[in-house]
Amino acid sequence: MIRRRPLVLAAPALLPALRSAGAQAPRFPDRPLRLVIPVGVGGVTDIVGRILADHMGTTLGRPVVPENVVGAGSTVGALAFHRAAADGYTIFIGTNNHPVMKAIYPNFPLDPVTDFVPLCLVGRQPFILAVNPEVPVRDVPGLLAWLRQQGAAANYGSANPGATNHMAGELLKQLGGVTFTIVPYRTAANAVQDLVAGRVQLSIDSPSMMAPLIRDGRLRALAVSSPTPSTQFPELPALAEAGVAGYALTAWQVLFARPGTPPEVLAVLEDAARRAVADPGVRARLAAANVETWPDSSPAAAAAHVQAEVARWVPIAAAITPGG
Repeated sequence: MIRRRPLVLAAPALLPALRSAGAQAPRFPDRPLRLVIPVGVGGVTDIVGRILADHMGTTLGRPVVPENVVGAGSTVGALAFHRAAADGYTIFIGTNNHPVMKAIYPNFPLDPVTDFVPLCLVGRQPFILAVNPEVPVRDVPGLLAWLRQQGAAANYGSANPGATNHMAGELLKQLGGVTFTIVPYRTAANAVQDLVAGRVQLSIDSPSMMAPLIRDGRLRALAVSSPTPSTQFPELPALAEAGVAGYALTAWQVLFARPGTPPEVLAVLEDAARRAVADPGVRARLAAANVETWPDSSPAAAAAHVQAEVARWVPIAAAITPGG
């Protein structure tokens, strides 16, 4: 007679360990990602963020969903980003107002360097100084002379305090030795609308919004904000060469993750961002928006850039109060 050995079952206490040994952690990403864009729709950072999100989503195999979280010089978006888990599923695109958030809003609890992990230095773009066509000037020296006559009666359209075009205006005041009233709007697009309508007389903003209006004759361009003339707008002088010595401002974008994000997740995000900015199709789309990529887009280059921008702009921003 054949004797059957009794079936030995695993002890209940061992079952979780056995299941864990056979299971694998989900591969990142296994669901859609969220890209927080802390500025309004239609501005250069919004355009760059959406182009980047499209390509990264293809690389990652999951959608990267842009979300505009606007207000208070990017601080509202930055706080929303920091409320999300540090798991890589929420990323953030910062621009020129990123270095000065804490300087302009002293109660803002985040540090622009230590509370953000740079993933990629994405794009850069010169801004354009433009006036409403009713302003009786056609060059930078003429504008400076007119502003000295007008003083505080001249209005400059800006997004909310700390925004790139706000800082551009403050720099023009300081280096040009002129005075004008900076009028804050919720978004740069709102400010440009009022510039066209003549409610404000001048602004410095992105070609993404300015260039079509300049071509249509609804605005008059005087100069670019980059330290030297731009190949994108060869007909315009640089402000620094046209009467405002030392003027230099280029709009830029850096992609960030949260501190505490697992290293293996950071590596995946860095690779997806690097692939995006190196892609010829992405570069063509950026060029169509008058944006160029950087020679070095690495996380190290992005970190060095942010630190340099903090050192440059915080002294300028420290004297500015919201709405000033």
